[in-house]
Amino acid sequence: MSCTNQIYKAPPNSGQVVLGRTLPSLLDEACDRTPNSRAFNQFTQTGWQALSNHEFRTAVTELALGLLNLQLKAGDCIALLMHSDVNFCIADMGSLLAGLVNVPIDLTQTIEHIIFILQHTEAKALIISDLDLLSQIIPYLQNASDLQAVIVADVSIEWYQRRQQLTCQQSGEKDQIIPENLCLSLPTSHSLAAAAQSVIDIPQCIQVFSLEEIRSQGRKKISEVSFQELNTKLIANNLATIIYIPGMTGEPQGVMLTHENLSANAVAMFTGIPDLGLGTEEIVLSFLPLTHVFARVLVYGHIKYGHSIYFSNSHRILKHLQEVKPTIFATVPLLLEKVYSKLLEVEEKNQKRVKLPRPHITLSSLKFSTNWVRKTSLATWREATVRLSTTGRTLKTHLTSARRFSVPLSQSLMNWAIKIAQKYELGKIPQRRYALMLKLADRLVFSQWRAVFGSNIKYLISGGAALKAEIANLFAAAGIKILQGYGLTETSSAVTCNRGQFNRAGTVGVAIAGVEITIAEDGEILTRSPYITQGYYKNPQATQQLIDAEGWLHTGDLGEFTSDGFLKITGLKKSRFKLSTGKYVTPQPIESRLEKSPLITKAVTVGADRKFCAMLIFPNLDNLQQQALSIGIDLPTEELLQHPCIIALYQALVDEANCHLPHWSTVKKFRLINAKFTVENGLITINQHVNRDKVLEVFAEEINAIYEDKRMQRYENVTIEQIDNLCPVNQRFSCPAFAQSLSS
Repeated sequence: MSCTNQIYKAPPNSGQVVLGRTLPSLLDEACDRTPNSRAFNQFTQTGWQALSNHEFRTAVTELALGLLNLQLKAGDCIALLMHSDVNFCIADMGSLLAGLVNVPIDLTQTIEHIIFILQHTEAKALIISDLDLLSQIIPYLQNASDLQAVIVADVSIEWYQRRQQLTCQQSGEKDQIIPENLCLSLPTSHSLAAAAQSVIDIPQCIQVFSLEEIRSQGRKKISEVSFQELNTKLIANNLATIIYIPGMTGEPQGVMLTHENLSANAVAMFTGIPDLGLGTEEIVLSFLPLTHVFARVLVYGHIKYGHSIYFSNSHRILKHLQEVKPTIFATVPLLLEKVYSKLLEVEEKNQKRVKLPRPHITLSSLKFSTNWVRKTSLATWREATVRLSTTGRTLKTHLTSARRFSVPLSQSLMNWAIKIAQKYELGKIPQRRYALMLKLADRLVFSQWRAVFGSNIKYLISGGAALKAEIANLFAAAGIKILQGYGLTETSSAVTCNRGQFNRAGTVGVAIAGVEITIAEDGEILTRSPYITQGYYKNPQATQQLIDAEGWLHTGDLGEFTSDGFLKITGLKKSRFKLSTGKYVTPQPIESRLEKSPLITKAVTVGADRKFCAMLIFPNLDNLQQQALSIGIDLPTEELLQHPCIIALYQALVDEANCHLPHWSTVKKFRLINAKFTVENGLITINQHVNRDKVLEVFAEEINAIYEDKRMQRYENVTIEQIDNLCPVNQRFSCPAFAQSLSS
């Protein structure tokens, strides 16, 4: 390892390192210390359904004993293909208590990747949310040769009839004893094209049960003795989970994490947050996917602290923020960016409505009584006078007069408040006049911004990708504390976090307790802690590249520390990056597929910290011009790259390359660019590798235009039908179902 001499650690008294804990022990601690009758809350069509943490622990114990009754043994892998709800938490903690290694699978994965994960882990059982998800993968389960049981969490009252349709069972009656011959009927005509499977002479038997049936079997065995036996067999450094992330070659790569990795990381994060309450003091709204380590470790922390957790989803999140009124809310930058954009959009629209030259509200001219601040209301505000600086003259008027000039006070007030908030800087104490303006803006406007998040927000946690500094400052000005952090799946979530007095916009904070960070000579961030992975599952070579001989994990991210010890992410050393949704994108697979085409010289994927994946395509102009002439198109290069038929031609290539990729990592937009890659212009290195940082710099305008929704090319105004009529040969590509993302 080659690095700078300085090693950065957590500031004093900013968190605790607690080792030797299993994940179920966090639940036990909460049940003993902070019993909570509404610890787990699931949204249903009839309202919120609550479980106490004691009831949750009972459900977990029943499931653990029921799973062991299926002849599963400690160390076996069990896959979870589930929505992020209370059932996921029961399946997660229940399988961990049983000593199994659980493998959460992202619901947006492609079907072939799901089967790959089942094969790679030799999973013995699969817990799945519902029959809709099961019906999508049944045709391919014959390829998961180690799978012995499928457990369905949510079933209808017609469960026994539906199971009869899915299995070889001849009786539709309710079984008091789970029959041994309850096998899924697997079609033999859906083997994956990419899998070289040998012919199986004996039909595979995969039993199918409901989650309640498994819990019922465990309920018969539950006792104080059996509960103690489960806990005593667990060891903190046992493997707890394997989380799959995109590998560099396109195949998923499994990150191995122990009980101690995850429990210690959760404790270090939560003990570092000042004034964090216990039990019902904190209300949590959770909607992020629990298949990702960020949301999952947060839930472990909330379980330990006995908090009330409400499980929502992305479709209902805004409504539930108003309904639940959480004190803690974790999200990814994309949602905050949307809220921020809406505020700026309102300001821009307000300015366009103003008929007079842009008004300026001068705070010093507001006249109010000494007790006005204590009784502020819109009615009181109407009594105030406003100075409008227009074309050089000063008008003194009441609110009603201001409206005659098409300057509604609410609009002007919003604009003024945004300007005030944009001047705020985290880490600096507002002084005198600016502090007064902040208080006034808080009374009049900022409280409405907080209402978007339910009005009671104490901590808004942002992770998964970088958050723009201006957003962090603006929300902080409005009294919404954003705790932005940085971490990887390989580090069990957080490495650093902004918190308390250690909070600076544009940074990802300071190290959490137990973490060491240093910067290599080439700028790469290296970290070492009790929370880092044991390695990649069945991939010792990749593990060796990830963690060096001194125990430093090489993150693949570039960074630097500020003078006061805050980490800033400055770029990427690795090609893999994250979208603002928190999803990983691995560029090489799709780039290599496209570059096999004779019509493409280079293809460069972009989208780090953006909301979707896009691509810059650099055509092979000689081959393209020959292709164009063959279909009767003879145009100068720049016009050729804008022709609808040429765009349609490249769209077909992109569609084909997108196939086999999860939908989040598919290319949504692309731009054809006439440029050459040479060592001299810096776009490629001496080793003929693309210099991605240089590409981002040189083509920044083109990239920004893609994400600003500007019409990049004329084909965006042309319909598919027009292209079909216009182009002599219009290529289309259809991706098979198993190579597409699961429909969740």
